[in-house]
Amino acid sequence: MKRALFTFAVVADTHVNEAETSTTSPYETNRWNNPRARHVFREIAAMDPAPDFVIHLGDIVHPVPSLPEFDVAVAHFRDMTADMPMPVHLLPGNHDVGDKRIDWMPADQVCDDYLLKYRAAFGDDFHAFEAQGVRFVMINSLLLNSGLADEQRQREWLEAQIDTAAGRRVFLFMHYPPYVHKRDERGSYDNVDEPARSWLLGQIERPGVEAVFAGHVHNFWYDRVGTAEFYMLPSTAFLRHDYTEFYRVAPATEFGRGDAAKFGYFLVDVHEDGHVAHPIRTMGAMQVVGEDGPSDPLRPSRLLAHPKTARFERVGVELRHPWAETQQITATGGVQEFGRKWARNDYPLLALWEMGARLAKTTDQDLLDDATRERMNQAAAGGLRFVVTSLGAPLPALHGYARAAGVRAFEANLTLAGFERARDALRTARERSGAKILFSKLLSYDPSQFDGTHFAHVIKAGFTLDELQAHVGLIREACAAKVIDGVSVRLEDGASLLEAARRLETFLGSVPCELLVSIKLAGQNAARVRDDDARTAALAAQAMVLSRAGERVQWVFDTFMDVDRGYYPRHAFIDRRFDPRPAAHVFTALNACFPDEDRFVLGEAVDAGESACGAIEFTAGPGRFALIWGNGEALEAWLLEFAPDAMVRDLCTHEAGRSSRWRQLRGSGPAVLLVSH
Repeated sequence: MKRALFTFAVVADTHVNEAETSTTSPYETNRWNNPRARHVFREIAAMDPAPDFVIHLGDIVHPVPSLPEFDVAVAHFRDMTADMPMPVHLLPGNHDVGDKRIDWMPADQVCDDYLLKYRAAFGDDFHAFEAQGVRFVMINSLLLNSGLADEQRQREWLEAQIDTAAGRRVFLFMHYPPYVHKRDERGSYDNVDEPARSWLLGQIERPGVEAVFAGHVHNFWYDRVGTAEFYMLPSTAFLRHDYTEFYRVAPATEFGRGDAAKFGYFLVDVHEDGHVAHPIRTMGAMQVVGEDGPSDPLRPSRLLAHPKTARFERVGVELRHPWAETQQITATGGVQEFGRKWARNDYPLLALWEMGARLAKTTDQDLLDDATRERMNQAAAGGLRFVVTSLGAPLPALHGYARAAGVRAFEANLTLAGFERARDALRTARERSGAKILFSKLLSYDPSQFDGTHFAHVIKAGFTLDELQAHVGLIREACAAKVIDGVSVRLEDGASLLEAARRLETFLGSVPCELLVSIKLAGQNAARVRDDDARTAALAAQAMVLSRAGERVQWVFDTFMDVDRGYYPRHAFIDRRFDPRPAAHVFTALNACFPDEDRFVLGEAVDAGESACGAIEFTAGPGRFALIWGNGEALEAWLLEFAPDAMVRDLCTHEAGRSSRWRQLRGSGPAVLLVSH
């Protein structure tokens, strides 16, 4: 992307209470709305460089306007934002002016009196301002379909704001989203009803509208409306219970309401040619009145990554699990009483964004399915690229979809005999799709799994390192004949990535082709869990560094999400609640630390094998670095050898400081460190 112009923050649904650590809500989680909101505002205020402004998407306070506690909660919000060094722009939510006007709504509904009370407390309920050629427009979505006099006034005003933008980019903000899943979904507590929905979507689809931000749902969703990117934001305070239905494991805290890994806000970087929206997980962090912030000299900084701007293009993850699935949300009661509603699980997408992942391997089922293919198209527009794997040659129906869906390569899984039969089909797929073709050799019988007594049904795909050399002639000839562009390689758990990289480089010296290396996180036993998060984090860091040292090898981790049932249970980059594990933090950190396109030049590299310790020295542009991984005395030895008093960043925690201070403060646990000389 072109030059960044400025940054702003978007906060939603703080639900500030009338008391610091108590609430009228029956849920313990709601006791901490105020400390959690205060943490967010203090974190934003302390950023260096600071955002230019903050926009709050409504549900500023929890007590509704009819309650006497409303004014007290307003005073608390004013107090916690009084020292913000940048403007804080507000718009109303249903807790601030009353719920949308529908006959079954059990709460107070929007009315002129509540609007007057909001305006007295917070100012205009719809307004606009400009910053560096971008128009920011905030509407009161509770007016839509209200029948109040101000509904028509706002309608004419919004149309005029877009009419008179005169080439300016328009960012639009509201509390209620027009829809959650599909634009023709039925009305619910979570969306704007017809007829206003169609009118609002028509405004969003107008030229110049670049981004739309909505709150209310307390969850993350992403979509596109016309050319506008559409973001629905989490709350800083609590999670809406109904959407914990996405999980395949039990909710973590208070039936899902307190699952703090889903709390957060957004930072948005506005560039000359677009924007990058960063979801920020707060993990439920709190700042209580009278308590100072953390003073640890190794306090973590905020490291951000995104596929739009990340530069690690040849390393990624395999999406074995559904990553854009939709499902009916249970009618749990409360305001979700009259039937189920549809929603899409976008938490895997959020995790990919956070990591800055530019490469994902997925199945051809995703490209064949209309809904998932559209998600691939949207992800591709945001910087993500795909390797699509299939059993046999890619189906002809897929060829025309590849370019829009960001398909970089098709991986064809075939036996050696099947490969010979599929040559013409592979050549045709290569020519018509515009994507590269990678041959993944199938091994349907593995003698290592048969001990004379027991037999395991195992299918393995990809050449081993030994098989590469054994089939060098076949691979060289098939590439020269333009049947394929390269092959897939399988690295089992326990393999040394450094040793593999050396052998792959030797192979590429004799065969000019592409290699896709699948790093297996599954253990050797299908019935035993492989949950060594520290080793996975170290492997992620190594693969990222190696991926920037060459141009013909891509590294993909199998898999992205934990497997917690079935064959080969294992930890991966995110767990079954879609929350990041250490490897995901490592991926984010390295993307954030190396935002430029400099190629890495490797120096000394040592892998201590079974001790899971090692180091890689490398240069990137003018900088000299070392990647060090290990634990206990071994890690201490590496630090003393490579960085006796250099700057060190723990890639799992994002903490940074001098290595001498690091050794003094940190214990003997595992770590993955980036050292800058």
